[in-house]
Amino acid sequence: MRTTTHARRGRGAGSITALLAAVAVTAACSGGGSGGDGFTTDLQLGTGSTGGVYYPLGQEYAGIFADTIEVEGLNVTAVETGASVENLAKIARGELQLAIAQHNTAQDAVNGRGEFEGATVENVGLLGKLYPEAAQIITLESSGIDSVADLRGKTVAIGPPGGGTREAAEQILAAYGLDEGSYTALEEGFADAKAKLQDGNADASIEILGVPAASLQELHATTGQVKLVPIDGPELDTVVGNSSFEKYEIPAGTYDFLDEPVPTVSVFASMYASTTQVSEELGYELTKAMYERADSLTLAQKELITLEEATVGQGDVPLHPGARKYFAEHGLIG
Repeated sequence: MRTTTHARRGRGAGSITALLAAVAVTAACSGGGSGGDGFTTDLQLGTGSTGGVYYPLGQEYAGIFADTIEVEGLNVTAVETGASVENLAKIARGELQLAIAQHNTAQDAVNGRGEFEGATVENVGLLGKLYPEAAQIITLESSGIDSVADLRGKTVAIGPPGGGTREAAEQILAAYGLDEGSYTALEEGFADAKAKLQDGNADASIEILGVPAASLQELHATTGQVKLVPIDGPELDTVVGNSSFEKYEIPAGTYDFLDEPVPTVSVFASMYASTTQVSEELGYELTKAMYERADSLTLAQKELITLEEATVGQGDVPLHPGARKYFAEHGLIG
């Protein structure tokens, strides 16, 4: 068994549109469902862009899976992608077998709404929830930005094409009366967005990240003036009421620069597997390793990955058959 990692740039917005259109065609022709003929042990794990948490987490989990699961021929490759939307679309297309994604994006995928309108994903199964990730609106002290409303007329990075961050960013901005045209949107990976903040080519970056995010601490170490913009007041209630996000508070001390708690919203990052390419047996072993080997991770998020939270708020996303078997054995489901 071996694991490899491969980095590549995410798709552009036009390519994501084409990919989702292809998903719609696939769903119409195949009717979804699952079957044994296409099962494989050569797994591609979709992550996210560098500068976020999905990419390093996917690399570490790829290593854990390949090193601890005794399945003949198992190979796991962590792949850099545009994140949630692209990952789930590529599971539908058979181009990825595993993926990390925001759970609200997965809810959209299985219901054919949001970015997936007319392109329902029918072969995705939940392996389990991982950790909560928060909307973090990042700017510099020198920007003069204290509220989301101050982003009017500014240049704002709203996440990479193919990620779930863009839709969340648009919902947050809309709650403050900032519609398209009220700001200049940059569709950038998280690493590129932070670089543009640093060199003055962006005023703020909206990122959905696990807490704490090492890349954010690194940005502060370089600039010495990072701050987070709160989502609060009636606008916070609007965001929660119009989305699958929940209220969340980033605790004081989470970062060196954070002296007071910051109200925001959060959603769970979760692991998913193809039900048409990942067998029940392998899905069981993946789920088992995901939780029982979480202490082998080096990222701070490992403290938040618990079996007790694995199926909380599952919603309409079906469990992968292997995960269902594992959770039933541990009394999490009937």
